[in-house]
Amino acid sequence: MSTASRGLTVKQYDRMVERGILPETNRFELIEGRIVEKDVKNLAHPTATRRTMRAIERLLPPGWHVRKEDPVRIPNRRSEPEPDLAVVRGDDDAYEDRHPGPQDVALVVEVTRSSVAKDRKLARVYGRGGIPVYWIVNLPRRRLEVYSHPVPVAPIAGAYPPPTILGEGESVDLTIGGQVAGRIAVADLLPRRP
Repeated sequence: MSTASRGLTVKQYDRMVERGILPETNRFELIEGRIVEKDVKNLAHPTATRRTMRAIERLLPPGWHVRKEDPVRIPNRRSEPEPDLAVVRGDDDAYEDRHPGPQDVALVVEVTRSSVAKDRKLARVYGRGGIPVYWIVNLPRRRLEVYSHPVPVAPIAGAYPPPTILGEGESVDLTIGGQVAGRIAVADLLPRRP
């Protein structure tokens, strides 16, 4: 199969960014070889993103930090998504000359208002790309969808099993590097009710 029919590689996409071929609006990301436009965020999105980031940061063990809307390289899936949040190994200095890859990432989080189906499709990219845990903070349903433990064997190697769905009255384990760092109430990730 030719590169043209499979889409761009992460390396090709990065060269386009470096050469200024893509506008510097930060409105695009690479998903499975295609350049896609990122969704516009409504009022609840930044609130939920900040609340989720603070809840995670309170429990992070030393040697990890949270990145917000920064690229994560997933070369084997021809993807460089920019999740709302990513928990990565090391500090910011570790990524001066590269983006974190699956070996560096413990968790990615997408906060969704209207793009739930699109974010669920990203589970395929994250799971098969080697990301151990993926959360969708589902604002309309006021719940958390937890995708974890990608299946290691064929025919669905790397795919996540069906997600665990947690309501706002429940809590989730924050797992970092295979260890539970603590528990977070789902309600702490969501904006207050109107």
